[in-house]
Amino acid sequence: MTNLKVLAVVLATLGVYTWVANSIPQIESAVPVEVSFSADVTEEELVTAGEQLYYGGAGCVTCHGLEDRAPNLLADYAGEGPIGLRCATRVEGQDCKTYLYESLVDPSAYVVGGGTFDPMVFAAILYSPAQLWALVAYLEAQGGNVTVTAEDVVLAEETATTTGAAGPVTASTDPVEIMRNTLCFGCHQLGDEGVEVGPPFEGMGSRLDSDYIRRSILDPNREAAEGYEHLLGSMPPNLADMLTARQLEILVEFLSGQE
Repeated sequence: MTNLKVLAVVLATLGVYTWVANSIPQIESAVPVEVSFSADVTEEELVTAGEQLYYGGAGCVTCHGLEDRAPNLLADYAGEGPIGLRCATRVEGQDCKTYLYESLVDPSAYVVGGGTFDPMVFAAILYSPAQLWALVAYLEAQGGNVTVTAEDVVLAEETATTTGAAGPVTASTDPVEIMRNTLCFGCHQLGDEGVEVGPPFEGMGSRLDSDYIRRSILDPNREAAEGYEHLLGSMPPNLADMLTARQLEILVEFLSGQE
């Protein structure tokens, strides 16, 4: 009889914990879906695709939702309004969409308010012309008029086709150099280098095994380290495409050794 009571208590306890676990909202990784527009794409379609990318795999809110890293693009900044209202005033003689597009493909040219631009370089590496122009359209819509057209998208895609597909961003086999070139230090820290937004690289080998580290590079938005769940979805989803197989294993071995 006593054993049955103990069993009942155990089952009831497990049931309660299961109910609590299932009642907690789950955060899903939202990777940027490749988009393709026809020659008659509408303003609404561009803005909608840009919004999905902004809040999804582009990880824009990781920095532009935190005032200490970069200006908030969707809210007022320095009394100038949201980005769609202030973008045309940044560079004399430059219209809004040109400023926004160049800020994505060459972020070092326009660093506002002392912000950091390192993670922004991912935009030019990871996202297609259609995705970049969709982002521009969405940002223009924040307080301003959307001037991005299908012609902008088509012309950019034709130019990209002639330049060939992207590959590894560096031929280096030095792990720190690989991380510099793939801009890991824009969100992670190792010693005095980098910014601690995501998990630090120091001590990573004592916290995580090599299989977990490898999975985190191959499928970075599958799961988040404890305490960093709010950043899930902000890692470049095709980070592994920027590495050779050898470079991947070099990074895994290096990070596994950080104890």
